[in-house]
Amino acid sequence: MLTLSGAKSAAASAARGGHFLFNWPLLALVALGLSGCMTATTHVAGADPADPAAKVARAGYRSTVAPYDSLRPATPAPWRDRNDSVAPQPKQDR
Repeated sequence: MLTLSGAKSAAASAARGGHFLFNWPLLALVALGLSGCMTATTHVAGADPADPAAKVARAGYRSTVAPYDSLRPATPAPWRDRNDSVAPQPKQDR
């Protein structure tokens, strides 16, 4: 059958250093035939996105830089006091 479609065997073609050839019209015909076996598409989304009456969630604004505190004009302090202010507190039960 492969010899009738114009394609050569892969082993013989590889032995001669050639490439395996496709018969593109035959491939297109097979793809067209198999496309009829596909299932029908289903409605996955809820509402039509183009419908102006569709209910959507409100768009909220939240600043990405709102919790930012500038530390540039920090007053000089002894490093031990700064370190103790941010270090975890020791547990009292031990």
